[in-house]
Amino acid sequence: MSQVTILYFGRLREDAGTHQEEVNTAASTIADLIRERAQTLDFPYKIQSLRFARNEALCPADESIHNGDTIAFMPPMAGG
Repeated sequence: MSQVTILYFGRLREDAGTHQEEVNTAASTIADLIRERAQTLDFPYKIQSLRFARNEALCPADESIHNGDTIAFMPPMAGG
C-alpha cells in the first residue's frame, strides 16, 4: 500500500470536486490508480485520452508509482 498525492487538472478537477487529494492505494501503476479512482469518481474518460505526470515529469500510463509520489491527471487536450 502506497500513499500518493493526486493533482487533478481541467475538467478532471471539476469531476473530482477537488484539485488535490492524498490517497492510500494498492495500485502499482498510474493506469491502475486512475481505474481505482474512476470507480469512486465516475470519470467519463478513457485512459488513452488522458495525460499523466509523476513527480512533475510527463509519463505513460504504465509508469510505476511509489510511496510519496505526486501524480497529475490531465484531461484530453482540445483546440485547433
